[in-house]
Amino acid sequence: MIAPHVRRALPRGRCRTCAFPSSHCICDRIPSLSVPVRFTILRHASEIPRLTSTARWAALALPGTEIVDYALSGAPFDDAGLGAEGTWVLFPSARPTPPGAPPPLQIVVPDGTWQQSRRMVHRVPALQTLPRLSLPPSPPTAPPTARLRRPPRAGGMSTLEAMAAALRFLGHEDEADRLHGLHTAAIEQASRLGIRAATGYRL
Repeated sequence: MIAPHVRRALPRGRCRTCAFPSSHCICDRIPSLSVPVRFTILRHASEIPRLTSTARWAALALPGTEIVDYALSGAPFDDAGLGAEGTWVLFPSARPTPPGAPPPLQIVVPDGTWQQSRRMVHRVPALQTLPRLSLPPSPPTAPPTARLRRPPRAGGMSTLEAMAAALRFLGHEDEADRLHGLHTAAIEQASRLGIRAATGYRL
């Protein structure tokens, strides 16, 4: 079920599930993945109406994922539950998490621009004390990935790509591949609509 404020934020003519224009809906391309870790996406309010917000598709592909909206106008923010035992936050740190570390039970994923995500991590009290799931950098030989937005920093990833990378790091290779496949399908559909990162267009 989509919250009322999300229904209001999505422009008319959009699919209320995937947010693509109804004539180009990708709901039938979204897999249903089962993994032993629960994701909670901390989404900045500015991401709600954007077609280029990949967190929506990742949440649809991973049943049990919760989206918690941050910075909603006039709405108090409650971070209860974000700091539960066994919770990690998916965010870079000076030292990448070593392979073989005890796996988290829940992963909180900040979703927004790089600046918004960084501010959320530093301003939300529950996140300040959580261990970080900090992924190792991508190999320099990895081919460039098509995307809907230009990353502001080297190695930057969309929220969906970061979640797929976290799954891969935790040993869930097949699920990570299928989540990446959804990312590819969404970019292909966006390309048919004329939405490309090079244009700077953020629908």
